[in-house]
Amino acid sequence: MIIYGVALLAICTLTGVILGDMLGVLLGVKSNVGGVGIAMILLICARLWMHRHGGMTKDCEMGVAFWGAMYIPVVVAMAAQQNVVTALHGGPVAVLGAIGSVLLCGVTIALISRTHKGEPLPDEPTEVTPLGTPVGGR
Repeated sequence: MIIYGVALLAICTLTGVILGDMLGVLLGVKSNVGGVGIAMILLICARLWMHRHGGMTKDCEMGVAFWGAMYIPVVVAMAAQQNVVTALHGGPVAVLGAIGSVLLCGVTIALISRTHKGEPLPDEPTEVTPLGTPVGGR
C-alpha cells in the first residue's frame, strides 16, 4: 500500500522544487524559495482532489497518508538546517522575522480556537445526555 503514495509525492516534490527555483530566479535569489512548502501544499491539494473525484482506492489513500506523514518531519529537518547561519549573519531582520512569524501563528491559533463554538466535528457522535451536554465530556 505504501508504494501507491510515492508517485504522487514525487510529482508534488519535483513540481515544488521547479516552482521554488523559478520563484528564486524571479526574486533574484540564488536559492530555491519555498519549493518544499509548495510541494507540501500540492500534495495536500492533490490528495483532496483525488479523494473528492473518486480517484483513490483505500490502498492508495493509506499510502498517500503514510508518505504525507513522513514528508512533514523530513521537510522540517531539511528546512531547519538550510541557511540558518546565513540568516543569523543577516542581522536583526532575520531574527525579527522569525519572532514575528511565531507570534503571528500563535495569534492565529488563539483566534481560531476562540471562534470555534464547540460544535461537534462531523466524525464525532451527536448523542446528548439528559442534561443536554454532548457525550464525551464537552
